Amino acid sequence: MENREPDRTLELLWRRTLGTPQGKRGPKQRVSVDEVIEAAIAVADEEGLPAFSMRKVADRLGLKLMSVYTYVPGRSELIGLMVDEVIGSHEHPVYAGDLRERVTVMAQHMWDEYHRHPWLLQVENSRPWIGPNSSARYEWQLAALEGAGFSDLDMDQIVTSIGAFTAGTAQISISSRRTAEQTGITDADWWAVNAPVLERVMVPGAYPISGRVGTAAGEAYNAVSDPDRTFRFGLARLLDGIELLLQARGDQHEIRDEPAR
Repeated sequence: MENREPDRTLELLWRRTLGTPQGKRGPKQRVSVDEVIEAAIAVADEEGLPAFSMRKVADRLGLKLMSVYTYVPGRSELIGLMVDEVIGSHEHPVYAGDLRERVTVMAQHMWDEYHRHPWLLQVENSRPWIGPNSSARYEWQLAALEGAGFSDLDMDQIVTSIGAFTAGTAQISISSRRTAEQTGITDADWWAVNAPVLERVMVPGAYPISGRVGTAAGEAYNAVSDPDRTFRFGLARLLDGIELLLQARGDQHEIRDEPAR
């Protein structure tokens, strides 16, 4: 196996423990790595990741484009630093109550974080950036499950599943809000304008089940959908399944512990 140097991004993620890595030779750096990351987060919050660029970060700091590369190796690495910084920007809530309450707090914290920084949902990277804040986050998430009776693999899978579900429903919620902001039309207004057209093209009785369910949902949501309600409903069903898994684990222990006859 060929020798390779440690990932500079990993060293930058742990800069407060290891010390900030030295950049390339050149003029004295005018800002800190922390200031570069702060500026990058501000750009992403305002414009999203598709429009995010190193040049925009440089412009925000009053630097030349190539100067930014003396602080971070590139765009992808900077995004990794941004993600870890955002994760550590709010303290993790203290757990209280039973398992359902603890996991609900875990999911709600991530839900709120996605809505504060929607660009987190636009990050594409199959290999996680293991920084101090993401490590502390994982430890905090696992603490909600510790001692309940799950196996270690169960705990990891539960955290992963809750995270994936929360990200998916948050994406729907944020997209819905963005559509309303960009068009200036709420879901209720859209239905009011387009209902006559739909009534003309949809023959009565052609869609009996979806017609009934859609009417009930529309009356309840007063919109095309209710992402907040979907989040709460789906999380509750996931929690039902987690409790059933815990029960099954307990039953297995009881069977193994029974004395042989």
